[in-house]
Amino acid sequence: MSRTEPATLTRVATVDVTRVRLPLVHPKPRHRPDGGRPRFAERILVRVCDPSGASGWGEVPVADSERWRSLVRDFAPALLRHAWQRPTDVAAAWEDLPADPAVESGLDIACWDLWSRQRGTPLSHALGGSRTAVTAGVTVTRQPSLESLVYEVNRQVGSGFRRIRLEIEPGWDVEAVRAVQAAYPFLVLQVTGSGRYTEDPEHLAALHALDEYGLLAIEQPFPAGDLAAHARLRRDLRTPVALDSSIDSLETLDEAIRLEAAGALNLRPARMGGLTPARRAHDRAVDAGWQVWCGADQETGIGRAAHVALASLPGVTLPSETSGAGGWFTRDVVSPPVRSDDGVIPVPLTQPGLGHTVDERAVRALAVRSTRLSAED
Repeated sequence: MSRTEPATLTRVATVDVTRVRLPLVHPKPRHRPDGGRPRFAERILVRVCDPSGASGWGEVPVADSERWRSLVRDFAPALLRHAWQRPTDVAAAWEDLPADPAVESGLDIACWDLWSRQRGTPLSHALGGSRTAVTAGVTVTRQPSLESLVYEVNRQVGSGFRRIRLEIEPGWDVEAVRAVQAAYPFLVLQVTGSGRYTEDPEHLAALHALDEYGLLAIEQPFPAGDLAAHARLRRDLRTPVALDSSIDSLETLDEAIRLEAAGALNLRPARMGGLTPARRAHDRAVDAGWQVWCGADQETGIGRAAHVALASLPGVTLPSETSGAGGWFTRDVVSPPVRSDDGVIPVPLTQPGLGHTVDERAVRALAVRSTRLSAED
């Protein structure tokens, strides 16, 4: 008579939390009172270690003081007290805490990385991914003029990107798309409204006019909470409507599917709470017949490596977001860097976990604050 072996439980022995300041390649104006351009961006990196010394890395793309306190005071201690068999069990550690998806995502990714490394498995395979490479897309923000917009698109196309996502807003939409298509008639284009539109007749006229340009998708034209407006627009257009900020949980995704509010999903682990809920969202969206791609939030190489693993899932059929020509930061924290080559990002399959080595010397050099939490404390 055979006996069932007891399940192997993982306990995290230490959590290292480091706030890093990264120099930006192309500083952007960000509503600063002095009108200046920030030269740096801050992120929070987390490393979880088991008692044997094996470790996994994750990233919190929001590095404000509230996220730091939430991570150090509540979420990391809860994880240290929790034993888990699979990364899908990790979220039970903080089920009684107020939700904080960005922090949850950082720890969730770190635990997936740890679990994969313990088993010598690439993270993409641990998630169920089947691709060996991911088609990359890039976002071009609003530019000072149509001429500078075409110039920036040319720069990204010259770097090999096969899909360009244009940020649009009322007054900067139809003409911007027309100018880019005139210069690049065969370029795959999609647009994102970032919730800036309403059902005002003038706004709707512009969105309907965009329907004539054969776009890959019109993403998040209306505010996040207005699924009904997206559903009405979707019924009137041939172009797929995609959702981004509207989907911050499996519950909101289920509601969007019920309302038929879209036909495509921009999947962001940091908004969903990590790879575990993001993978479930992928499955539900694909089952509903939606197309899927993976977005980005200007993460370091740690966060981007996790996105590449997620984008290897079979239902991710649209080009996924990555940094543009030149990258986001002048110095990163992983080797080799996560970047596209001729518009394609290879999925690392020869190393376990994220598939990239974290440069701990770079992390220390970029650190502005760090702490270690231990299960023995």
